[in-house]
Amino acid sequence: MEDIALSFPDIRNTVGNIPVEWYKDFPHIGYNLDGKKIYKPIRNKDELDDFLDKMENPEYWRTVHDKQTGSDIVLSDDQVELVNRLQRGQFGDVNFNEYEPMVEFFSSDVMIHPITNRPADKRSFIPSLTEKEKVSKLVHAIKMGWLKPRRVEDDGRGRYYDLWASEDSSILARHRMHLPAPKIPLPGHHESYNPPPEYLFTDEERALWEQQDPGDRKLPFVPRKYSSLRQVPAFSHFIHERFERCLDLYLCPRQRKMRVNVNPEDLIPQLPKPKDLQPFPTTQSLVYRGHSGLVRSISVSPSGQWLASGSDDGSVRFWEVCSSRCMKMVQVGGAVKSVAWNPNPSVCLLAVALDSVVLILSPSLADKQVILSSERLLSAQQEGEEPAEGNGSVVWSEAEGEELNQGVRLKIQHPKAVHQVVWHAKGDYLASVMPDNTSHLQVYIHQLSRRRSQNPFSRNKGLVQCVSFHPIRPYFFVATQRSIRIYNLVKQEMTKKLQANSKWISSMAVHPGGDHVICGSYDCKLSWFDLDLSTKPYKMLRHHKKAVRGVAYHRLYPLFASASDDGSVIVCHGTVYNDLLQNPLIVPVKVLRGHVMTHDLGVLDVTFHPTQPWVFSSGADATIRLFT
Repeated sequence: MEDIALSFPDIRNTVGNIPVEWYKDFPHIGYNLDGKKIYKPIRNKDELDDFLDKMENPEYWRTVHDKQTGSDIVLSDDQVELVNRLQRGQFGDVNFNEYEPMVEFFSSDVMIHPITNRPADKRSFIPSLTEKEKVSKLVHAIKMGWLKPRRVEDDGRGRYYDLWASEDSSILARHRMHLPAPKIPLPGHHESYNPPPEYLFTDEERALWEQQDPGDRKLPFVPRKYSSLRQVPAFSHFIHERFERCLDLYLCPRQRKMRVNVNPEDLIPQLPKPKDLQPFPTTQSLVYRGHSGLVRSISVSPSGQWLASGSDDGSVRFWEVCSSRCMKMVQVGGAVKSVAWNPNPSVCLLAVALDSVVLILSPSLADKQVILSSERLLSAQQEGEEPAEGNGSVVWSEAEGEELNQGVRLKIQHPKAVHQVVWHAKGDYLASVMPDNTSHLQVYIHQLSRRRSQNPFSRNKGLVQCVSFHPIRPYFFVATQRSIRIYNLVKQEMTKKLQANSKWISSMAVHPGGDHVICGSYDCKLSWFDLDLSTKPYKMLRHHKKAVRGVAYHRLYPLFASASDDGSVIVCHGTVYNDLLQNPLIVPVKVLRGHVMTHDLGVLDVTFHPTQPWVFSSGADATIRLFT
């Protein structure tokens, strides 16, 4: 800034163009017109005064000291702007424009009056004789073989090049359907020649590593420790690993899949809220205690007042539903596999399966008129009637003595152990299942009023798991391990075969409308079949963690339930529409828990109340629970 001050000479100084340093040791700085000395202003400001001036004087930043006059000069705004422009490397004059338009003296446009009008040289349009002579000499040398033209060196050994050297990492590269080569992961502590002790294998880890398949190993080598780098041996698989890496880079197709930006919530089907689908069972209301073994099967009377249960402790108990009071207990002398209440409300009978016998019990838990009609049905066999052919292996007998007093009326002796009994909707026919893979005698249909039994199948179709009657039409459902066959009882032929897509079917239930079937399996799946739609499942539900033991439909409400070994009962809402074009609406609404896991078994059977939205479940903890 002091140099700028020198560019404004002071009029009072008459020294002329003499360096100011010459007057450094003198008290004056030049002479005036009278020849008298012009004394320097007295400056007795020290560092402290300078600092105070810096703090308090607002004009300090634009004040410069003029060595020529020895005075302090305050710069104006124009002068400060001039200094700033010079410091930025700009022109001092504000009005000067360094980007003036250039005058093109020599342009591509042909002017009327060119700068020079000299005619073109003769050599500019006559071929050069010198060049022609040189070229002819070279051509003659090539013809005579003295000169070899430059030829491309053909390297027969093959040239190696980087396949991805021309990879474009620009913005355009993102739009091509190509991905750059994957990078090799950086080495970790395992690869070190002197790794920390926790990275070295123990004897157990080493034995496990040697037993594993090479593809399953986390590390392709065993970490080792060496005292120095000199002692590290060569890696034996190095060339093989490099070769595998080259193959991976060269052969693996890498293509970028353009993902559609879809909101994940839009992919979830819009299901109604469970609150809008009430009523359905939500809370555990009653626990029926009394059995001392696994309660394998339960059944509710058509009136909904009584509940029958069969257990491994060899007893059948009759409970009052509303009070959980045990009204009656019948000791049958064996583990009860299945109980089924007759669905006809005009009779009061219970079928019980244990070992190889099916018992018909009359529990007498109804008014006199119903009990009389039950006894009439049991004693309705016409005398002198010949037993039907083909039922020689099934023996009907009447109970006597103590069994008669307990309510047992009929005993149907089977050739093998019976696992399931199920009634026809009208209450006169009864089907029993005896799983046996070696025989065709697996299913029997008994007629109670005529005391006849018949085996509907002449050939073995697989291991039968469970059977069911159609609620309205004359169809019979037979579930084997992997499929469900539907037979027409009138035409005596198979009408449909449903593929369950599961390994082992455990249970089956038919919708009250008759057009839908659910089946549970031991591989935790629940399959819903729409008989009008397909022979494959319309929906597969995998809500359970363990094997599904029992499934059930409600007779009136659009509800179905499944019981599993994980100790839970899952209730789902399943609306079936009259419009055949509209698919059923299946919504899981509640998980009911309460049963205690016993010997890895949870809930063994599940059934609905005939009129209320209640569900009963029986478990391996010897209890029956009512959820309302």
